[in-house]
Amino acid sequence: MTATLDLVPDPATDEAPATRTARRPLATLVGMTVALGAVLAVLLAIFILPSLKSGPRDLPVGLVGSSQETARFEEALTAAAPDAYDVRHLPTQDALERAVEDREVVGGFVVDPQGVHSVVASAGGASIAQTVTATAQGLGTALGVPVSTSDVVPLPTSDPSGIGIGGLAFPLVFGGIVPVVAFRTAFARSNTWKLVGLLTFSVVGGLVVAAVLRFAFGSIESAFLPVAGAMALGIAAMAFPLTGLQEAFGGKGFTAGAMTMMFLGNPFAGIATTSAWLPAGLGTFGQILPPGATGTLVRSVAYFGGTGGLTAGLTLGGWVVVGLVIHTVGTRRAARATAATTTPAIAVA
Repeated sequence: MTATLDLVPDPATDEAPATRTARRPLATLVGMTVALGAVLAVLLAIFILPSLKSGPRDLPVGLVGSSQETARFEEALTAAAPDAYDVRHLPTQDALERAVEDREVVGGFVVDPQGVHSVVASAGGASIAQTVTATAQGLGTALGVPVSTSDVVPLPTSDPSGIGIGGLAFPLVFGGIVPVVAFRTAFARSNTWKLVGLLTFSVVGGLVVAAVLRFAFGSIESAFLPVAGAMALGIAAMAFPLTGLQEAFGGKGFTAGAMTMMFLGNPFAGIATTSAWLPAGLGTFGQILPPGATGTLVRSVAYFGGTGGLTAGLTLGGWVVVGLVIHTVGTRRAARATAATTTPAIAVA
């Protein structure tokens, strides 16, 4: 009896693997496309949401005037801009101006028989100052009285819109991320030199930014060194945690930290408008991260003599300390791992 070899392909057995092989790339293509589309939608929401939902909401403002006049004005204010302002009564216009300069309120209104006078600080946020001024104009027109405005802490005439300070977000994030990669590559075998490099760049970067703001854009007219120091602290508050994450968790840790700073810290920083202009939760969250805290500190030292910048400064200092602690933990862990792999080799020898 002679055995025969069947060379005819069996569709049930031979086509199935080919079909499965063909389906795998298709499934991968569909899955990755859907996932990347979802990521794009999330990023779009993250970057647009702060601008879309921003606006006057419980802004602290002062109100000066007689009880009868202020009651009438406050009633009109509530009707015209509900939930926009948190009104605080002050005794005199001088007290209101001091409160604005001390950043206790963002602006205010003086109501008397001669009309409505708004007090603003454009250096504290151009959008807020414009809103307070527009509110005074609208209410003055409605009440049939003249309106005037005084800017007690104005922006420099060479940068009346505050574009210089407002544009710090991306350079700050860039200045915190790129040096970590550069110095880790340059000093791969020396953690000491890597940290010295990051510290040096933070100082130099702060000076460079302050010089550009002062001499190129005219965004600041004084406080050169305080602004440089604030920027240096902000860069360090980003760079040291990132290098710590790199040391402790490798590339994944660095990537997670860098993405957090870029995709959360950047849009929620409120550097251009101040955190008071953002929705309450987003503004508070943004101030916890280095970009937002740096923007607040720079604005405080540039225009208000440091008033209102203490919390931001402490936040940035805390990030630097946390970064150094994480870096130390990562370094020691790596040293123990190296010792553990070296000891058996010595014992065998």
